[in-house]
Amino acid sequence: MENKIIIAIDGFSSCGKSTLAKALAKALGYVYVDSGAMYRAVTLYFLENEVSIEDAQAVADALSNIRISLQLEEGSQVTFLNGRNVEQQIREMRVSQWVSPVSTLPAVRRALVAQQQALGKQRGVVMDGRDIGTVVFPDAELKLFMTASTSVRAQRRLSELLSKGYDDVDLTDVEANLLERDRIDSTREDSPLRKADDAIVLDNTHLTPEEQFQKAMGWVEEKLRAKRAGA
Repeated sequence: MENKIIIAIDGFSSCGKSTLAKALAKALGYVYVDSGAMYRAVTLYFLENEVSIEDAQAVADALSNIRISLQLEEGSQVTFLNGRNVEQQIREMRVSQWVSPVSTLPAVRRALVAQQQALGKQRGVVMDGRDIGTVVFPDAELKLFMTASTSVRAQRRLSELLSKGYDDVDLTDVEANLLERDRIDSTREDSPLRKADDAIVLDNTHLTPEEQFQKAMGWVEEKLRAKRAGA
């Protein structure tokens, strides 16, 4: 346990953060936490219960009624909202359109950051999101900041949606949504998306999932050797 590390992966939407995080967690036997799924679950609750993000009391009341858990089922992480499997619903475009505005709310960020930090107390965690290396785990041993060209990200996101049966979206809408999320995530006052000073940039525009995994594992092994040497 004492030689395990925390791996924080941040970056823009549809950069493959979750794909890499899951692969690293599986290879290392670590816990994988998709922080974005947690924000999406809150967003889904707000949409389903017509919670106005401009009503601070309504937001506070809603947060007190939200219970999110992440469970492993058949090798994949599944998101539960108040005991209900919402993994499919939180990936819908309507949630994608509102998750960034919801994520800008300080009350929402405080609530979820506290949960995320509790998950990392024992180390041995791979977590991806927007503020993991800067806010959630500023002391993470390995921080990665992932990026890719907008066109590549949009195509990846469209392919993901189509593979899940969402055939009412097109590339133009997907790209517009990504750019708007980038803008909101990067300019919000509370925990904006930015590269931590000690993060390693991983541009995977021209990398396959296997190639980016090998690069990342090389950095992981360096950090593990350094931790063992200092133990």
